[in-house]
Amino acid sequence: MGEKALGNPAVVGLAGFGGTTLLLQFHNLGWCGAGALLWCALFFGGLMQLIAGMKEFATGNNFGFAVFSTYGAFWMAIAGIYLGIHFNIMNITTADVGWFLVAFTFITFIYMIGSFRISWVLSFVFFTLFLGFILLDISHIAGLAALTTVAAVDLILCALAALYIMAEIVLGQFGWKLPVGRGWLAK
Repeated sequence: MGEKALGNPAVVGLAGFGGTTLLLQFHNLGWCGAGALLWCALFFGGLMQLIAGMKEFATGNNFGFAVFSTYGAFWMAIAGIYLGIHFNIMNITTADVGWFLVAFTFITFIYMIGSFRISWVLSFVFFTLFLGFILLDISHIAGLAALTTVAAVDLILCALAALYIMAEIVLGQFGWKLPVGRGWLAK
């Protein structure tokens, strides 16, 4: 008897990342409140990606393990930061949030370089994510709030590209192949 095929954890990881990133940008554009975003960040973006990362670990996919676990923890941390701000648990400034984002900008840069070997769409996801982090870093640290709107547009594209990859995996199970292209630095 052959081994039973396992589901691809990237599906829920990409859904959690894409969906939560999209909702955050809707919030940044003033289209939705913080309540829905907070709970989505904790459970869909945070917990779901963390679980996906652990499942990627079990498959031996180090990139998927690192990425989903990192951004799952990111969403949980950002939800905690905003809960802290809301309940005045600690004095967390906008610049503090900016420096928190800077740390993830460096991490994202490393993942972006790795993504350049995987597929065109994944390269696009990480490039737009990196660019979005830079814009948000400057917006929060330098107080240039207008850059948050520019970052939101960029990160909507990022989120939609992540959801496209998720759709490619899901629809591929039914024989429908969506093109994802070669990575920007694929051999």
